[in-house]
Amino acid sequence: MEEVSTWADENKNPASSAWHFLILPLGLSHEQFVNAVQQSDHNVYTAILKNEATLKDGNATPEQKNKALKYLIHLVGDAHQPMHVAGKEDKGGNTIQLRFGKGINLHSLWDSKLIEHEGLSPEQIVRVYDTATPEEISKWQADSPMEWLWESYQLSTELYANAKPGQTMDEAYYKKYIPFIRQRIDQAGIGLAGELNKIFFSEQVKTVSVMLVPPPPLPSLKGTIKLSEVNKAIGDSVTVAGKVFGSKDIGSMVLINLGAAYPKQLLTVVFKGNAKPLAVGLDGKTIAVSGKVSSFKGKPQILVTEAEQLVIQE
Repeated sequence: MEEVSTWADENKNPASSAWHFLILPLGLSHEQFVNAVQQSDHNVYTAILKNEATLKDGNATPEQKNKALKYLIHLVGDAHQPMHVAGKEDKGGNTIQLRFGKGINLHSLWDSKLIEHEGLSPEQIVRVYDTATPEEISKWQADSPMEWLWESYQLSTELYANAKPGQTMDEAYYKKYIPFIRQRIDQAGIGLAGELNKIFFSEQVKTVSVMLVPPPPLPSLKGTIKLSEVNKAIGDSVTVAGKVFGSKDIGSMVLINLGAAYPKQLLTVVFKGNAKPLAVGLDGKTIAVSGKVSSFKGKPQILVTEAEQLVIQE
């Protein structure tokens, strides 16, 4: 499923290009929204219903069902991305130019850039985002595709109000909305699972009560100390940002140089355990690291063992 989730974007087809969006005017009530969706055609809502119908059709060929399943996997994700349920004039936020470290449009910001800014691998995203309770799973799987789209429509309305052309989207914007992105992705996966179970098994997912441990909070950049002052913070828990100048894998850990290349680095960031993969590809990037400052051979260092300690900045 992961491998085919982007198939619908990679295999461009003019006949299905409108399947990825739902374009409606802003300011509709729930009743007006439902009526408008039902009166429109050739959009993400009708595409979801069309492909689900193909999967239920006993006369459909395996090839037709294969294609329909690939579309459905992708379109359920699109339905949960708020800028896919948005205004016509700006093409779903594609023409609203902003800055998030560099120039970007509102649609791309929500498609990928806020997620990339979190700096998590796909495996870490699975662990951090998957926090739904059994009650939430039951509710989300009881909701119809229409309700998924209504929720995205409500969120996109807010996003339009908070994004003016040329505006700089800062760390505060990221912190405010990354929880929404986490939930929408979680809802999309759980919603898709529910639809597939209805189609192929005609039953709801059986859930059990479990004790869920919430993910650690995102590192706070408030009160970030300067990299040049980190040597004065030995023993303190801080957040510090700087540019990466090379790394070294010594087996049990990866050492990252911040501020300058070894041996003149201002801070050594030590990635151990499950956090080791996070050190890949950081050379030349600016990162923020949260943790307790210790000293090793007269040099300050911060140990990173959790993804939530690291934020990759643009």
